Amino acid sequence: MYSANHWGGSFEIHHADREAADDHSRNMDVDRAALSRQLDETQQSWLLGPQENKKKEKYVDLGCIVCKRKLLWYAFWTILVAFIVIGIPIIIAKSIPKKKPGPPPPDEYTNALHKALLFFNAQKSGRLPKNNGIPWRRDSGLKDGSEQVDVKGGLVGGYYDAGDNIKFHFPMAFSMTLLSWSVIEYSHKYKAIGEYDHVRELIKWGTNYLLLTFNSSSTSNINHIYSQVGGALNVSTTPDDHYCWERPEDMDYPRPVQTATSAPDLGGEIAAALAAASIVFRDDATYSKKLIKGAALAYNFARDRGHRTPYSRGNPYIEPFYNSTGYWDEYMWSAAWMYYATGNNSYITFATDPRLPRNAKAFMNILDFAVFSWDNKLPGAQLLLTRLRMFLNPGYPYEESLRGYHNVTTLTMCMSFRHFNVFNWTKGGLIQLNHGRPQPLQYAVSFAFLASLYADYMDAGNVPGLYCGPNYYSVDNLRIFAKSQVDYVLGNNPKKMSYLVGYGKNYPKHVHHRGASIPNDKVKYSCKGGWKWRDTKSPNPNVITGAMVGGPDRFDGFLDVRTNYSYTEPTLAGNAGLVAALVALTSSGGGGVDKNTIFSAVPPLFPAAPPPPAPWKP
Repeated sequence: MYSANHWGGSFEIHHADREAADDHSRNMDVDRAALSRQLDETQQSWLLGPQENKKKEKYVDLGCIVCKRKLLWYAFWTILVAFIVIGIPIIIAKSIPKKKPGPPPPDEYTNALHKALLFFNAQKSGRLPKNNGIPWRRDSGLKDGSEQVDVKGGLVGGYYDAGDNIKFHFPMAFSMTLLSWSVIEYSHKYKAIGEYDHVRELIKWGTNYLLLTFNSSSTSNINHIYSQVGGALNVSTTPDDHYCWERPEDMDYPRPVQTATSAPDLGGEIAAALAAASIVFRDDATYSKKLIKGAALAYNFARDRGHRTPYSRGNPYIEPFYNSTGYWDEYMWSAAWMYYATGNNSYITFATDPRLPRNAKAFMNILDFAVFSWDNKLPGAQLLLTRLRMFLNPGYPYEESLRGYHNVTTLTMCMSFRHFNVFNWTKGGLIQLNHGRPQPLQYAVSFAFLASLYADYMDAGNVPGLYCGPNYYSVDNLRIFAKSQVDYVLGNNPKKMSYLVGYGKNYPKHVHHRGASIPNDKVKYSCKGGWKWRDTKSPNPNVITGAMVGGPDRFDGFLDVRTNYSYTEPTLAGNAGLVAALVALTSSGGGGVDKNTIFSAVPPLFPAAPPPPAPWKP
């Protein structure tokens, strides 16, 4: 078979014709005249480009990337210059040893606190240490209690209560409890201002003496407590601590010792003081155990069913001065401190037994029971137990009573707000917690301490405030109240008088105080011979720095007269309340409380299951 061309014509290709066509195509657009013209140098450069050879770029292979060598050098030199300009000065600056910033300057509460603590040094009885810091005081009361056969060495030591030379053990024990409480909550502040060792020494001076007031080494129960050393009768005409005006170093009149065979109140307060101090001295295991043992003996004596007559009842040496109006508050107060000191559940079981607040009338909204003092511990005890609920919340079976204590504590704090007119106030801003009677400052500063402490508790628990009925108040309102009362003491009052001796420029110069008013001239003045120093209008020759005097009357009036003890006499319990309020308010050492130290002996709390419900009956 041969292929055929169905369209006609031959299969042959004539190459000559194609070549002719191509030549024609190439030559058809050429300007023959242009081809004959010679190009100048500029035109040749347009067509041929630059004649010199380009330098070949160098690259560096860095593994993951390839970059120009020139760019790499640029980066290197940039980093080097930056290091020289910025890095080296920083290194030099960092290497220069910096001076640690000093603590902020102390605030006025810290300055006042330094002075308030010195009052306790001035009130010491017994053999004084060389570093006591009060040049006009020396050893005194070295024969106190020497006739008591069951007290080795007598009742030497402790503190004189006020401007006289009597050692009242009931307010002394309360003062030690209050100081210990302030150290437990605010030890970081005491350390920051350099007073930690000082305040611990003051507490130990008191607790060492309290351990002498009963047989603290007994292996069984005790049957009496010594309640007072020295004394006076009202309108006395024979030599005693009120009739005579003598320095404690020169006392030559009889100093009787009062003994209590029934003391539920005094025993409870001594137990509270020793238990609280055992927490302060927990770093000294031997001494702490000694305090706990003594506290347990005093507590058991106080709780003895057969000995529940108040320690002061019918005693003319005590009743007119430090009369106890009840003992159920001391039961609650001491049980709380014993629980924190030992962790023994029997104490918290008793403290939260519904019968205790009922017997103490804690939930009856009695106005006087809202005032914290040496006689009434209810507000302090309930705040102390509220602390347990706020931070540990043990639940059943303690919750019912703890919730009641918490509610009453909140209500007590609401009473501090002037808006509600629960208490009377002076025009100058001092709350009247003792019905306008003398010595108002000690009650005001103790209330200020509780208010500031409760504010710190709420801060620690992230509680921003409290409701008083429909009204809401922040924690700052509590601090404003506390500061207003302490500021009043320090001079923000109508008299512009600082009621803290030695603080500011205008303070009482005629303090009702035997040791401060008689010259330290090595002359011994007799019982009546000292009267001239009592009655003189000259200022005291010895400044009793840190003493908070009794304070003004209900009209903000004040007379700086030595013979008027209502205005010018300081007390141990009053200064303890002031110290506690000042350390709570000072900003030195930072804010807040030590949440955990007080609970260090408390065992882990696992709420017990509530009892099953009663069987259902159709």
